[in-house]
Amino acid sequence: MAQLSGKSIYLTGGASGIGRAITEAFVKEGAVVTILDRSAAGLNELKQQYGEQVQCIEGDVTVYEDHVRAVKTAVETYGKLDVFVANAGVFDGFAKFEKVTPEAMSAAYDLLFNINVKGYFNGAKAVTEELKKTAGNMIFTVSGAGFYPDGGGVWYTASKHAQIGLMRQLAFELAPDIRVNAVAPGGTLTALHVIPPLQPFVKMVDNETKEKSIKKRNPLQIAMISEDHVGAYLLLASDQARAITGEVISSDGGLAVRGLG
Repeated sequence: MAQLSGKSIYLTGGASGIGRAITEAFVKEGAVVTILDRSAAGLNELKQQYGEQVQCIEGDVTVYEDHVRAVKTAVETYGKLDVFVANAGVFDGFAKFEKVTPEAMSAAYDLLFNINVKGYFNGAKAVTEELKKTAGNMIFTVSGAGFYPDGGGVWYTASKHAQIGLMRQLAFELAPDIRVNAVAPGGTLTALHVIPPLQPFVKMVDNETKEKSIKKRNPLQIAMISEDHVGAYLLLASDQARAITGEVISSDGGLAVRGLG
């Protein structure tokens, strides 16, 4: 039997990158998936690929009502909700705090924290009632930057610490009804978007340079791709993880052995 057979899952940022890989793995393992994403093109591709196994909602994670709309769609279409994966996020491109103007600093904070942190708050709030009915669970995509410096700039690093704090507090408050965990991917060859206020302060690098940098940072010396992380999400979403809550699974090539330095 497929690992997630009969599970109804709501996922944000599922049209590209790690979110797309999670979506594909979940469907392969028997789940039906409702996806909230800003990319109409990416959502259309998923709909054409998977048909009735997915529901695709174009929306913005910073808008609470968009989450409510997605949850309603999932429940009306599939009858229930079992898992919420908060995944949508943006990046600061390693912008150096000292070099960023005060105006750009403030604009970057508002934009990045709205998406990376408030987006997770909104999604968690919108799904709680339905997940209580199914003794379901939440999974947050966090990052090695939530534990170690230099996984991004100060905006991204602070947002990932905030996500982990939110996850742990929710795991405490929502027990015993709902499990809440996280996956922390390390440096991954995916198109994580650098927010506009910080683009003038960021040096863009090509994929070959990025790949070499990632390999140098982790003890396994691998440059990860999105598919490398899906096993952790599959475990946490499944009933095999019913004793796990408040935990982060690191999928990062072993950063805890040495850190990001």
